Amino acid sequence: MKLRSLRERELISAVRKEFSGKKRNLILGIGDDAAVIRSTSKSLLLTTDLLIEDVHFTASFHPPYYLGRKALNVNLSDIAAMGGRPRFALLGLALRAGTELDYVKKFLMGFKAAAGESQTELIGGDISASAKITISVTVIGEGDHFIRRSGAKPGDSIFVSGCLGDAAAGLDLLKKGFELGKNKKAAALLRAFLDPVPQTELGLTLSTHRAATAMIDLSDGLSVDLLHLCEESRVGADVHLEKLPLSPELRLFEKKPENFALHGGEDYQLLFTVDPRNLGFIEKLQKKYGIHLIGKMRRGQGLSLVDEKGKKRPLEIKGFEHLVS
Repeated sequence: MKLRSLRERELISAVRKEFSGKKRNLILGIGDDAAVIRSTSKSLLLTTDLLIEDVHFTASFHPPYYLGRKALNVNLSDIAAMGGRPRFALLGLALRAGTELDYVKKFLMGFKAAAGESQTELIGGDISASAKITISVTVIGEGDHFIRRSGAKPGDSIFVSGCLGDAAAGLDLLKKGFELGKNKKAAALLRAFLDPVPQTELGLTLSTHRAATAMIDLSDGLSVDLLHLCEESRVGADVHLEKLPLSPELRLFEKKPENFALHGGEDYQLLFTVDPRNLGFIEKLQKKYGIHLIGKMRRGQGLSLVDEKGKKRPLEIKGFEHLVS
């Protein structure tokens, strides 16, 4: 069945049935003009993100199930970067005429799976038609102590979670015709792009223990996102080339893996800074969360790349930038 034979109210009814349930602090969910949630004593965190066909994803090689997961998870990553816990989500979905109903079902299955894993409740949204598939997700989270981008100080250490550049390499392989499930050596890279995992528990841990001075998630690439953090904190940064966490798979498939680590986007890992007094606590988390020390904040402006011999050079900013073709 194609969407032109399915009325909007029928699709909304199907979504409502699929995501039915009652969550703490949810007074009224899908079905009315607005959802209603009960105010809490915690700070509320709100974030929204767009995924547009042929800009943020290519439908031909991004399976709808994983697109549904990613649509929610990239927003959960923003909540994680603030040290919060996600609670509720709103979904806006604009679809091409003639889109197969099976495609929508698989998308919703993926969205629901990600929502279940993060204990996030879908409470409303909107459905429309469009020349290209457009997905808008808004997430509401909460937290006692949120971490901003503007708290880094000279002398703070710079850490990242996970490996860098895998998602960008995965996208590169998809463009070359690789498919998930057909090449075991490439699987980790493909999954890094298609199915990113938000680092919610790490963000919460850093927030609860007030262990990070500043934090941002890595969505546009290390060079771009670190620059954002530096500009907000009014400091500069030195990144050590040999300390960049590169996966074996990235080294296997890419001749210059460091370029992917520095400038590749969509890793959705956490980049954060730590006061020297809290380094002992961070050491205890390193194995559990795959945390890596990559550099240090300094006085001044701009980013520098430090090579194996200790020689500095300016770090070029080359990640993904919105509104730039």
